[in-house]
Amino acid sequence: MTSSQTQPLHIKGGRVIDPANGIDEVRDVFSDHGVLVERKPDGARVIDATGKVVTPGLIDIHVHFREPGQSHKETIATGSRAAAMGGFTTVVCMPNTNPVADSPATIAWIQEKASQTACVNVYCTGAITRGIAGEEMAPIGALAAAGVVALTDDGHCVQNHGVMRRAVEYAKQFGLPIMDHCQEATLSADGVMNEGEWSTRLGLPGWPSLAEDLIVARNILLAEETGHPIHCQHISSARSVRLLREARRRGVPITAEACPHHIALTDEGLKSFDSNFKVNPPLRTPADIAEIIAGITDGTITILASDHAPHAPYEKEVELDKAPFGMLGLETELAVFLEILLHQRKACTLPAIIAMLTTNPARLLSLDRGTLSLGAPADITILDPDHAWTYDKNASPSLSLNTPFHGLSLRGRAMTTIVAGVPVWDLENGFSN
Repeated sequence: MTSSQTQPLHIKGGRVIDPANGIDEVRDVFSDHGVLVERKPDGARVIDATGKVVTPGLIDIHVHFREPGQSHKETIATGSRAAAMGGFTTVVCMPNTNPVADSPATIAWIQEKASQTACVNVYCTGAITRGIAGEEMAPIGALAAAGVVALTDDGHCVQNHGVMRRAVEYAKQFGLPIMDHCQEATLSADGVMNEGEWSTRLGLPGWPSLAEDLIVARNILLAEETGHPIHCQHISSARSVRLLREARRRGVPITAEACPHHIALTDEGLKSFDSNFKVNPPLRTPADIAEIIAGITDGTITILASDHAPHAPYEKEVELDKAPFGMLGLETELAVFLEILLHQRKACTLPAIIAMLTTNPARLLSLDRGTLSLGAPADITILDPDHAWTYDKNASPSLSLNTPFHGLSLRGRAMTTIVAGVPVWDLENGFSN
């Protein structure tokens, strides 16, 4: 998408929330040639945002778009449309593709495909280890030169602490944050759900929260030892939150994210043996949810993300122990966070939630996004935090349908998604192309 394709915009009368600049007031927003400007340009198209909230374009730093190699689940084109429908203008893709994104050639392929087919901004992560096998470091310097914004073996966790330490030290040389999937493999073993009352009642192999806690503790120690940022992905355990809280109070450069399903759903959901509730890390208990929300409220957890993980219907429609882990998230993410954190629990203000979806992830990955500063890219989300709606998975642009949220009544929704000054999706008219 080039600036020559954009039309000047005048977004009128909305409540503008821009945490990067401390703005929360009714004002107008203008864009011209794909960037934010101070005054209304000649010939600007007017978008009436009265009664709505105007924010920097939302950012999700944890998605799986499955290309290359698994396009029957999702493509960059379809995943980006799901992102736009959810109000996200920027996403960061995980490297567990086929082939794994552990080489500059694969990164270049993804970047080229995104430039041709994506309707939102798509950034790449590179693998920490070759083949995300956890044994040999990937060419970190070459990946940095290719333009990755972070390193992660998401979907897997580096079990060898020596390899992980060296990877963090190398990443530090290139200014690349490490994002880690926290899972100690000998403890999670063949687990399919949280180890606890419901795994016992259902007779299913359990996955203890200790498997997460041990790696979170490892990452805290490595971040403290090296002085380099490590980000813990999709936190699900109460004890992990407590470990992170104590470390952050000491100034350790450790951060974490929470996903909507880990504050909305519990392991009881598996009592129906519905594989759409099977996710990695697993859904846990009400006590875990309470601590995660407390961590979001007190700033222990600073980023919200979806872990959007599409799987084809035939892959999920098997016995629970054979089904892959993962669920869709991009279209329902904003609504679930607003419903629980803002409306039900009253755990966060709206500006705090917006910060965790804009400026905080942008800061972690050094992205020039997540702000309405003059001269910044005109990536804008217009949302209605009170809009009542029911999620219908059959209306999704995703190629997959694996969601436990089908038929759920929610409050809060993106109304218009604007990328580089171009409205790519709005609730009334759908996609622009």
